[in-house]
Order: sequence, then structure tokens, then C-alpha cells
Amino acid sequence: MARVLFLVWKSFGNEFMEKCLQDEGYEVVSFDFPRESEDVRGSAALTEEIARKIFEVRPQFVFSFNYFPVAAIACKACRTKYVSWVYDSPHVLMYSQTALYDTNRIFVFDSYEVERLRMLGVKYVYYLPMGAAVQHYDSFLPDEKAHARYDSEITFVGSMYGEKQQYLFRYLEDVDEYTKGYLDALMLTQKSLYGIDILEPGLTPQIVENMQKVCPVHANGDGMETAEWTFANYFLARKVTQMERRELLEALSQVHEVNLFTPQETPFLPRVHNRGKIDYYTDMPYAFKCAKINLNISLRSIHTGMPLRALDILGCGGFLLTNYQPDFEEYFTAGEDYVYYDSREDLLALVDYYLAHDEERKQIAANGYRKAKEKLSYRGQVEKMLDLI
Repeated sequence: MARVLFLVWKSFGNEFMEKCLQDEGYEVVSFDFPRESEDVRGSAALTEEIARKIFEVRPQFVFSFNYFPVAAIACKACRTKYVSWVYDSPHVLMYSQTALYDTNRIFVFDSYEVERLRMLGVKYVYYLPMGAAVQHYDSFLPDEKAHARYDSEITFVGSMYGEKQQYLFRYLEDVDEYTKGYLDALMLTQKSLYGIDILEPGLTPQIVENMQKVCPVHANGDGMETAEWTFANYFLARKVTQMERRELLEALSQVHEVNLFTPQETPFLPRVHNRGKIDYYTDMPYAFKCAKINLNISLRSIHTGMPLRALDILGCGGFLLTNYQPDFEEYFTAGEDYVYYDSREDLLALVDYYLAHDEERKQIAANGYRKAKEKLSYRGQVEKMLDLI
């Protein structure tokens, strides 16, 4: 039986992926992969440990969610394919020059990032949206207790980018007044635009130079990323997302019941019901199934892709109301399978409309579930991946 060496860290989907690989006839051998405690970019010790495991297991390929240079280096040395499925954004590690290795097979959920990597010379990178674990979600049948806890007009699951992200952005607070005003205007403009990124293109050489004076950012030793990319995706995009999520949830909560599932405290949203952190596997499906409207507000570093959270909503049979993301158009029809908004005013109007039109809302949710099951099931996405390895 062919084997797969699975580098396991605390990623979403481990259980789903292992089951799909086993159903495809692979024996899955797990490797406890440290993600935060060790240098996953260049640790010689970790690279050697992975290489020793490869020689021991003799897998057909090594797999991980997200891309890790140490794994790519070990696989190249062992002449073994390294398959990664990237769902985080931003994910600077895939801009390592190790991504150029011909032993890699890198799958990315955002078509924009795929094209960007190809322009940098990465040959074996492919666009592959994440899968909807419909079979798993079908087993969740909300009972009276679940409805009592999770019923709501609007549910949002996601980070509010609180203290940790505020601390990150404080690095830029000491820029000169001109640069601060420029960045504020750039972010404010980006907040009102969907489907187009102006953050990175808007960072002129002079602005970047001014930012570097107070917050030096350099490419890693083997990195292909630029300072503009890092500032735009790790700093500005998160700040825009923080501003947008606060603004939209506050506006919605003035009129409607809003359930928020997040680990952060939100005293700035007094009308929003903060339900705290939610378990991805055991509780989240109930929340999506019990909400009338499930809201997705994408992290702004996701340029075109369908966020995993949105596919989870569709796979649960929930009604999805999301910001505009171009990649949805390849698989779903707006207004029939899901609904997108393109401004704050549009969002508020759409919420009012679909809360007042139950049957239409339920039909759209049913259509979205059917399309997700037919076109983007977890098993189906894994099969597409295996065909390209």
C-alpha cells in the first residue's frame, strides 16, 4: 500500500484530509510537526528529522497544510514530492525560494496568489480552492438545545484583530504626518473597494522608505517577497479588516440580532452578542445551520479566493452573505447560490431584504449547499490534487 507522510500541526481539516487519503487507498503516517516552537524556514535539525522519517516511511509523497521550507528542503534531498495545500493568507513562507524546487506541488486557494507565484518562476503551483466537508456537516442535526444556543438573525465567526494586531500596527504610529495621512487615506479607500487591491500598488517608494525608517522590514534570506508585499499584507490589510469588521457588525447590531464567535473581548460592540471562541469541528456547524444569515467579511490579504469559512457555511447548508470575491464566480452564481455585498449600504439593505424573505433565503442556501457538494466536496478536491501530483 502506498504511503503518505502527513506533517500534522494544529491546522483546520486534518481529520478530513486523512480520511480522504485513506479512502483513496493510502496509508497515512503522521509526523508531529512543530509550527511555532521551531524555525520552519531553515532549521537544519528539523529538516534532518523530516528526511530521516522519509527514509523510514518511504512515502509516495509528503503532505502538509500550508507550505514549509524545511519540508521542501528535506523532500528535495530525498527526491520525494512535497505536496502542500495553502489556506492561510498571508503566507509568507510560500515566497521562499525553496518554492522553486521541482519536487514541490503547491496548491493555493487564491487564484491571485497562484498567478503571482508563477510570475516569480514557481512552476509547480496550482489553484485549488479548499473543500467543503459536507459529509461531516450532514451529521449535525440541531436539536432544541442547539437552537437555544445558536439561533440568530446574523452570525459571524472570525477574528476581530484585537490587541495582538493593534500591537503590530503600533510599529507604524511613529511615521511622519504626511505618511500617516497617506496610509490612512489608502486604507480608507481600500475599505470601500471589493475585488481589487490598492494597498500594495499604492505604496510608493517614498512611502515605503518612510515606513522602513520606523519599522524596518526586509525579505528573509531566501525570500522572494518585497517590503511592499509585507507592509500591505501583514500590516495594512489586517488593519483594514479590523476597521471593516467593527464598522459592519456595529451597524448591523443597531437593528438586528448579531451573534459573534471570536476569542477576543469586544467592549466596542455593546449590542453584539459575543459568544466567545467556537470549536471548529464540534460546534461551528450548529452555528452555521441555526443562523438565518451567515456573514463572511474576508481578511483583506485574501485577494480573490473563497475563504475556508465561506465554504464551511455553504457546506453546512447555511445562507452565505459575503463581500465580493472573484473566485466565487467560477463555482457559484450570485443571487442563486449565495449573495455578495459591495458596500456598507448594500450589506444593510441585503440583510433587511433576506430576513424579510424567508423562502427565497432558504432556497438560495439550499442551492449553495448543492453546488458545494457537487463541485467542492472535500473528497472531490483531494481527487483533483492527486491527479496533479
